[in-house]
Amino acid sequence: IVGAPVVAGDLLLNCAVVIQQGQILGIVPKTYLPNYSEFYEKRWFASAQDLLETEIRFAGHTVKVTPDLQLFRTYDGVRFGVEICEDVWAPAPPSNKLALAGADLIFNLSASDELIGKHNYLKSLLSQQSARTMTGYVYSSCGFGESTQDVVYGGNALIYENGQLLEEGKRFATEPQMVTAQIDVERLRSERRTNSTYVNAQRNIKYSILDHQFGIRHIEASPAENDREFVLERPVNPHPFIPTSADMKASCEEIFNIQVMGLAKRIVHTCAKTVVVGISGGLDSTLALLVCVKTFDKLGMNRKGIVGVTMPGFGTTDRTYNNALTLMKSLGITIREICIAKAVTQHFEDIGHDASVHDVTYENSQARERTQILMDLANLLGGMVIGTGDLSELALGWATYNGDHMSMYGVNASIPKTLIRHLVNYVAESGVDEQSRNTLLDIIDTPISPELIPADENGNIKQKTEDLVGPYELHDFFLYNFLRLGFSPRKIFMLARIAFGPEAEQGVGRYDEATIKKWLTTFVRRFFAQQFKRSCLPDGPKVGSVTLSPRGDWRMPSDASVDLWIKEVKNA
Repeated sequence: IVGAPVVAGDLLLNCAVVIQQGQILGIVPKTYLPNYSEFYEKRWFASAQDLLETEIRFAGHTVKVTPDLQLFRTYDGVRFGVEICEDVWAPAPPSNKLALAGADLIFNLSASDELIGKHNYLKSLLSQQSARTMTGYVYSSCGFGESTQDVVYGGNALIYENGQLLEEGKRFATEPQMVTAQIDVERLRSERRTNSTYVNAQRNIKYSILDHQFGIRHIEASPAENDREFVLERPVNPHPFIPTSADMKASCEEIFNIQVMGLAKRIVHTCAKTVVVGISGGLDSTLALLVCVKTFDKLGMNRKGIVGVTMPGFGTTDRTYNNALTLMKSLGITIREICIAKAVTQHFEDIGHDASVHDVTYENSQARERTQILMDLANLLGGMVIGTGDLSELALGWATYNGDHMSMYGVNASIPKTLIRHLVNYVAESGVDEQSRNTLLDIIDTPISPELIPADENGNIKQKTEDLVGPYELHDFFLYNFLRLGFSPRKIFMLARIAFGPEAEQGVGRYDEATIKKWLTTFVRRFFAQQFKRSCLPDGPKVGSVTLSPRGDWRMPSDASVDLWIKEVKNA
């Protein structure tokens, strides 16, 4: 796309010429001409608004020059539009209409001079325009070699995707430079489909075209010659739920504030005297307890109104049991210990189950007994049961239906497992007493387990969740790319190979293709099969952009077929 002055009849136009393999596909005239301060563009050029459609000869080609918006379509279906410099600074840039007419990408050829503070404003403007139109926005401006009689050009080269800066060139460079980035068009289209506001705006654009307020000229490109094999050049974040190091403290504080405000409102509304939390010594219940403590402190309530209940059973280890008691003591809450072994053994006798058979009945009976205790204790104390289950467990259905699946308010419902570690670590490192800190750090290092199967001969945890359903860092990666971005299994597999393959960054698990495919298959199967549990979730606050609340973001039939997904994973 090359900038050029173009004569069309009696008009001189400031244009962008779109070229493919030596052929001119179209000529786009500039709409908004600045004529203030250092700009005197109207002295020379006419606006696209002054133009009537005309056919001209230009560089050996016969080309139509039109005031209509021009939408170019590549052979593989990507659509793009072009605007020039001042167009994007206008109150209603042409890119607004181009995007609503279907443009995935917007290119801007510019000659914008440098002034103090202007660069930051420009980046903010382009970021907002890219975000508002949900487009990839590619901006290229004049640089070294232009006249400096009165102004200087910085050579800005900026590439955005839905508001995020992907790449930028070096300003004030004296040597030519090429800046490249890969824009994920599929991701942009997914964002648009899920944004009802964008869809409504598209509807208005369609009516405007029908009313002939403006036209859209569609231009088809030819098949590309010498197609290259696709190679992903942009980084893939293996932990998309985890804030960057620079944002970690502020992000953790904000997450806690959302959880605390949600729970505080529910406590005030229900006039609850207490909250009841099952404390296992694991990550999820620890986070739920920390949220309760922060909420009671914010409401000026005595922490003794928080009733932490440890309920040792057949699989409870000394490590988790001691951590649960130590944490509750150091935080100054009310402690209740109720052993479930006797009640569950009686239940096995009542239903005729052999207690030596460690099957799903053996495991779920313990989870449901614990939930019954918490619910009835909350009734007795005039309180409410705070749920501990997290987003990752909900995605996999790793919860006992009407057991730990149920509560009166689930504070962790939209917090993924990988993020919970960071939240607990944030509390451990942000000023708690030394005993609480040491306990929290040990909880972080404890293997994730429901502890429903007896420990090994050394008293260590035998039932490790990630050995059974797969690594949570993989499942959280699958979940984000599936739910937030709407990617297909094939694309998720491709991204996971890069994020977790042999060249993965330090501190990230490394998995071969067979392992990634195995756990992606597990994720897809369980996600579809376990929807019935998500269809009847208790209330809980939405914290991030991904949530599985049936009342909010996620509506899915419990009997949706998984066959097409499994087939695509198999063939990936």
